[in-house]
Amino acid sequence: MSNGSSLPPHRRLRGTLLVVLAAVVVAGLGGWLVWHASGRDGGPRAGQPAPSDPAESATGPGGSHTPGGKGVKEHGPRDSLKGKVVVLDPGHNPHNGEHGQEIARQVDIGNARKECDTTGTATNDGYAEASFTLDVVRRARTLLQEQGAKVVLTQDGDRPYGPCVDERAEIGNKAHADAALSLHADGSGAGNRGFHVILPARVTDGPADTAAIVGPSRQLGERLAGRFRAVTGSAASNYIGGGTGLDKRSDLGGLNLSTVPKVFLECGNMRDPKDAAQLTDADWRQKAARGITEGITDFLTR
Repeated sequence: MSNGSSLPPHRRLRGTLLVVLAAVVVAGLGGWLVWHASGRDGGPRAGQPAPSDPAESATGPGGSHTPGGKGVKEHGPRDSLKGKVVVLDPGHNPHNGEHGQEIARQVDIGNARKECDTTGTATNDGYAEASFTLDVVRRARTLLQEQGAKVVLTQDGDRPYGPCVDERAEIGNKAHADAALSLHADGSGAGNRGFHVILPARVTDGPADTAAIVGPSRQLGERLAGRFRAVTGSAASNYIGGGTGLDKRSDLGGLNLSTVPKVFLECGNMRDPKDAAQLTDADWRQKAARGITEGITDFLTR
């Protein structure tokens, strides 16, 4: 075989170029294969972020965990009241009427003495305030517990009568309640309609000292009135509170003796036919419970 030196110059140049071109192609192909393999099975390709830790890859914008991710944390109503204590006080007791002597006993409310309790009012058709308050409170308890709150009732239809108004306040105090609500319905004349929230006045007399709770109780009352109105569609009282839905009193032992933020809610007037139609309707009572729950939640998560 002859060597390339016997070829003409132009043919020797062509051969050299072909050899160089082949070498470039082989080198380029090898580099591409290395790069391609590293991008699929090794480190990140150029222009692509490095894969994150599995726990981090489960997070959404702002670092919040998304459903299905490792360590998911749900934010929402189911844990919004976790660690909070709410005391619900169903006004009166369905059995009070059977214990007239016991509930007539006088107790100290700080600035006066009053009856242990009363029977409460009723609609013209005989639906008792005590039955109404117990039903709504039970509904509200369920909703509050779903949000993580610890709920304490002053009575659950499990007592022969009462408790007395001073004991009702003491139950909230001993529970160190973050919020307490005493639920009622009024017994005014026909034509008087709407709800109102009763706030504690400043009372410092005997065992009563509301100085520390007047401010937070008003905040609780305002939020409760706002949410109750929005959820139930009920108007503020047209006969108490000047259209504000708020009233202030110093003659209620349940408020005078409280050391935790507390208000009364009069959900409507049982003696007015239009209000009574709402109070006796189970769907409306569920709305009332939801309005109460939202008002308390607004106060406790503000």
